[in-house]
Amino acid sequence: MIRAAITGIGAYLPPTELDNYQLAQMTNTTEEWIWSRMGIRKRHVLEPGKGSAYMATKAVKDLMEKKSLRPEEIDLLICATITPSYGFPCNAVVVCDYLNLKNAFAYDLSASCSGFLFGLETCAGMIASGKYKKIIFVTSEKLTAVVDYTDPQTSPLFGDGAAAVLVEPTTEDVGLVDSILHVDGGGRKFLYRKMGGTLQQTDPDLFDRNDCFLHQDGRTVFKRAVSEMSAVTRQMMEKQHLTTDDIDWFVPHQANGRIIRAIGENLQLPESKLLSNIETTGNTSAASIPLCLWEYEQRFRKGDTMILTSFGAGFTWGSMYLKWAYDPV
Repeated sequence: MIRAAITGIGAYLPPTELDNYQLAQMTNTTEEWIWSRMGIRKRHVLEPGKGSAYMATKAVKDLMEKKSLRPEEIDLLICATITPSYGFPCNAVVVCDYLNLKNAFAYDLSASCSGFLFGLETCAGMIASGKYKKIIFVTSEKLTAVVDYTDPQTSPLFGDGAAAVLVEPTTEDVGLVDSILHVDGGGRKFLYRKMGGTLQQTDPDLFDRNDCFLHQDGRTVFKRAVSEMSAVTRQMMEKQHLTTDDIDWFVPHQANGRIIRAIGENLQLPESKLLSNIETTGNTSAASIPLCLWEYEQRFRKGDTMILTSFGAGFTWGSMYLKWAYDPV
């Protein structure tokens, strides 16, 4: 059997950080209030004039340098983002241009915070076709560009960042084993951004400033995120006949510190196995899971078992069971 395996990972976090003290002044709250409700102390912010394609390029370049990859070796590049640099062209083709990836075809996909799981499933299908040997899958989000910094309910949650993985075929007992993915379009009214799509007119006379920003019904999203990520993880474990003892690492979407803790409690997960970096990165949507993998990469060993889970706008959610493919360098 040929499986798709993550064989390398790179990332980029902008050097500018926005901490809770600064945010508290902007949102008329306190550092303690932000920390207690969201489990975040700081987040990274990309400077004005640069978009998510810039961060994607940085992350892909980091990955290629780590893996000593030549541009002509890459067959395909996919970018997951809900905050592309342009309405069009897509981020993926911009990255190919910046890095001279002449042999790769490229495109973007959009699945909000589930973008990494949905995209990795797409990569697995491409690998299974036998046509592609080296796929770069990059996730990149500039969410600080679409939040209202006068809104204390949403603005402290989000940060910027990008992560890229190399996906290759393997016949070893590693790689992506199984996935369960779901959508519920009825969730769109609870988490959305109007501006950027063609439903919203671009006529300046009809412009509504609030339509530029992300809107979220926090209570509804919180409940659904905890419920769905817990349920789909439990479903994956039952399907694969796994207990918590059989899993080395659980990596949830870094949505909110309270959500991550609630999932851990629901599933009775040992804290030592539940990975999180939201305290220093915030919610980076599609980039959150691979950024967490990148941060903990040195802890992983070849054959380690992992369950990834996510929940995002749409609604989109899912769970993925994989076995880590390499030892740390």
